[in-house]
Amino acid sequence: MEKYYYVYILASKRNGTLYVGVTADIISRIDQHKNKIHAGFTAKYSVTRLVYYEEHETIIEAIHREKLIKKWNRSWKISLIEQNNPNWDDLYHDLLT
Repeated sequence: MEKYYYVYILASKRNGTLYVGVTADIISRIDQHKNKIHAGFTAKYSVTRLVYYEEHETIIEAIHREKLIKKWNRSWKISLIEQNNPNWDDLYHDLLT
């Protein structure tokens, strides 16, 4: 069984506050954000909507990509989201099916 690593972007709402993260278990991690398990940025600002994610084969690749996206300006991040998810749908539910 192949293991994947994920870079993801959460939003509080369409064009709202954004958060970029990396994880090896995207379902569990997004569930933690949604349920505000850990006090921090996403819990404080209710950043719980999964609006973008991508798979990587190694953690090194995923971390590199996460750092790259974090350095982007806001408009580039919004463009990335809207190219793949123009309605800013919460993609978390798609992962569960």
